[in-house]
Amino acid sequence: METFARVLELIGTVAFAASGAMIAMKKRMDLFGVIVLGVVTAIGGGILRDLILGITPPLAFRDPLCAIVATATSILLFIPWLRHRLTHNQRLFEMALHVMDSVGLGVFTVMGIWNALAFAPARSTFLLVFVGVLTGVGGGMIRDVLAGNMPFILVKYVYACASLLGALACALLWKVLPSYAAMLIGSVLVLVIRLLAGHYHWNLPHADDVDYKI
Repeated sequence: METFARVLELIGTVAFAASGAMIAMKKRMDLFGVIVLGVVTAIGGGILRDLILGITPPLAFRDPLCAIVATATSILLFIPWLRHRLTHNQRLFEMALHVMDSVGLGVFTVMGIWNALAFAPARSTFLLVFVGVLTGVGGGMIRDVLAGNMPFILVKYVYACASLLGALACALLWKVLPSYAAMLIGSVLVLVIRLLAGHYHWNLPHADDVDYKI
């Protein structure tokens, strides 16, 4: 199970690092900026999770593998040929960003639950779901703030709701299924909801643009 969780975590790391690097390139950042956004997106949610769970120093600083993988992914995407293909094809860019961000969201949502079960003495369903969602959306929120964008969680295609449903499914199924099955179902549920929401442009209701005079 440890090997399964490790592989899943590395898949999510590559996906989230790619989404961070792509947004950095779209913002015309230099190589350092691309690496920073890639790494922050990949490990930011996990650091927030560990702070909530009281894990100090956070796991990302105890084992640098995820940071190294995120750095390598960001550098790879910065290769001129690949960078040009991504940044000059709007449709390809948006599709790749959406898929990578959705994969990362699904993986890190269930990885948050995995770590909460391993390190938290009080493992209520509320705690598991909260930590799962925080792990899933945390890195992306930091990425968007650093890039000067409105965080996806506030505006984009049922972003937080997908993570919430996946975390809830994983936490509830953990009691009746093997842990790997609960994690797979939870992460796939997040991915499917995000892909369907992107395809059909599902969104929660938005506030209307109204000018208020005070």
